[in-house]
Amino acid sequence: MFLDEVHIFVKAGDGGRGCVSFRREKYVPRGGPNGGDGGHGGSVVVRASVHWATLAHLYNRHHVKAGRAEHGRGSNQSGASGEDAIIEVPLGTVIRDFDSNEVLADLVSDGQEAVVARGGRGGRGNQHFATPTRQAPRFAEAGEAGQECHIALELKLLADVGLVGLPNAGKSTLLARVSAARPKIADYPFTTLEPHLGVVSRGGGARSLVFADIPGLIEGAHAGAGLGHRFLRHIERCRVLIHLVDLASDEPLRRQVEVLHAELALHDPALASRTSLLVGTKADAASDEHRRDEVAELAATMGVGWAVISAVSGEGVEGMLEQVFALAERG
Repeated sequence: MFLDEVHIFVKAGDGGRGCVSFRREKYVPRGGPNGGDGGHGGSVVVRASVHWATLAHLYNRHHVKAGRAEHGRGSNQSGASGEDAIIEVPLGTVIRDFDSNEVLADLVSDGQEAVVARGGRGGRGNQHFATPTRQAPRFAEAGEAGQECHIALELKLLADVGLVGLPNAGKSTLLARVSAARPKIADYPFTTLEPHLGVVSRGGGARSLVFADIPGLIEGAHAGAGLGHRFLRHIERCRVLIHLVDLASDEPLRRQVEVLHAELALHDPALASRTSLLVGTKADAASDEHRRDEVAELAATMGVGWAVISAVSGEGVEGMLEQVFALAERG
């Protein structure tokens, strides 16, 4: 199951209270205070790990609570601190405060951590409050309560290149052609129901890029139409976008380009100006040869590079990949 968003209520551990105690030993009638400190409460920590690809393992984990600290004891013994609660997430996870929508952290590297709820500080024992004029304090500090909050974990895939297009534009076929990924391929709209990643290598593996294929976009996707709106976040990190237009479709190419560009811009204005390449697909099934020229004309209007390919026969794919790698290396 591909799960890219979960909500979790987190509660850090409370600090232990300080101890009120006095030294009692034979021949030491006035030993003085020796109450130990309470331990510190455990914190809730979110950690990025390469061992996870989605948030599915957190599907039923609605509450996470860190360990409570022990109270202080006599003989100056401090209480044990509470154990931290670790939530492991895939790389590319954004942590938000559920109520304010404030971004708390963006975890993009293996082992990167963020404390989302800090444990309460332990209270001081009465040994800390002895003074020359108050040699037998009969009080100690209470431990502080641990922080608590409601967080939203949102996964944004870490990919270099994003494949975008209308349903059945050939995105999955292209990904299967150039990588080892095997997304479902069929001749009906919305065959792709979840994003897929594939690694594309060149030069014997010396150069490689991660390609992301998301479900097809339709007009109104940014507002919730179709399936693509749920996954538009997964191309926000991509350095290069490949706009795929179907040469064999009855839909005018210009119309396809306008819908894609508009939906990307409405979701995130930065995506409209992202480095991109216009690619005409299904060249083997296109009946109108003039559509190839139309791709070049549209690309010139957009100010981007272009290619015409057939992911089935392999026509033009190598040339397209060279352009993509060149764009990605330029930044």
